[in-house]
Amino acid sequence: MLLNTLLLALRSIRRNLLRSFLTILGIVIGVSAVITMVTLGNGATLAVQNQISSLGTNLLQVRPGQRMGLGGGGGSAFKEDDAAAIASQIGGIAAVAPEARTGATVVANGRNWTSSVIGSTNDWLVTGNWKVAQGREFSDDELRAGSAVCLIGETVRRELFGSAAAVGAQLRVKQVSCEIIGLLASKGQGAFGNDQDDMVLVPIKTLQRRITGNNRVNTLLVSMMDGSDSTRVKASLTQLLRERRKLADTDEDNFNVLDTKQLAETMSGTTKVMTTLLGAVAAVSLLVGGIGIMNIMLVSVTERTREIGLRLAIGALEREVLLQFLIEAVVLASLGGLIGIVLATIASMVLAGVMEVPYLFNPGVNVLSFVFSAAIGVVFGYFPARRAARMDPIDALRHE
Repeated sequence: MLLNTLLLALRSIRRNLLRSFLTILGIVIGVSAVITMVTLGNGATLAVQNQISSLGTNLLQVRPGQRMGLGGGGGSAFKEDDAAAIASQIGGIAAVAPEARTGATVVANGRNWTSSVIGSTNDWLVTGNWKVAQGREFSDDELRAGSAVCLIGETVRRELFGSAAAVGAQLRVKQVSCEIIGLLASKGQGAFGNDQDDMVLVPIKTLQRRITGNNRVNTLLVSMMDGSDSTRVKASLTQLLRERRKLADTDEDNFNVLDTKQLAETMSGTTKVMTTLLGAVAAVSLLVGGIGIMNIMLVSVTERTREIGLRLAIGALEREVLLQFLIEAVVLASLGGLIGIVLATIASMVLAGVMEVPYLFNPGVNVLSFVFSAAIGVVFGYFPARRAARMDPIDALRHE
């Protein structure tokens, strides 16, 4: 009986292909919108996590001022000795790098480019998860003497040298000519939209003595060992810097500590909330599609009144008539769900490429969307099916 009922339902759908397609259009749009929004949202979340982790593993960024961002000043700059003190006096530290930076026009190979010039040590490569693609790091002698040597990012290499070799060439930063001893592996765009490869790295003494003319250290980058308690390390770090900066117990910190792991969790949480919100908004179209199915099924019941009356008159049971129309509604909704999944997969792959975020296939979301679309067929198809099953055979046969 179930097979015959299914065949009857499919035959009825095939007789009105255009109307059936228009009926399931709402389901198709709803399912594809939900899956696409969730897939892109998950990809964006992963992209944010990857971009923030590219800043460094278990990284603490210490900057002068009571808070991050604009208006966060008020604290004096750090010293190189602060980095050495942190490395020697606090446990659980993998590397500490003092960082000073400035903007400057760099010239090489007959071209010029405005870039960020960073002064630091080899520990800066460790804290930021940087790899040297070509060449070498700074030697201890070069760091102590403040030698005129540098490493450059991929963007600077591309803009100044094109396809020519960069390692071993001369690069002029303001009035200082330095030898390029290494090329850093590309990292691409950062978490805040900045180009991480657009920079020149020099020994911190070189920057201070030859380029900026001061001993300011803008940032301390502290990389913690795997498994370290970040809360304990931050507390010890804060206490040490308060002592070194001679702050009284009643004084507020004139520096701030940013934990990139907490930043990643916060931004990922925000992205997930937005993904859920967008998915919920898109799911509303599924309800609209369900209402469309109920509307068309009611029209179908009215059109086939005589057919229903004839079936009931020759002995068809009410549950068989109800099942026939209910199966029609479920088949329509399920077909819409399948088409929606296919369209969502194609749209997600295309949009992920355009947005430059990873494409993450989520089988759970796809299965849930399909089940939900079939459930909508049951919910919104039940009322028309019950109306058909409860018709009086005599009144139905009299229907014109």
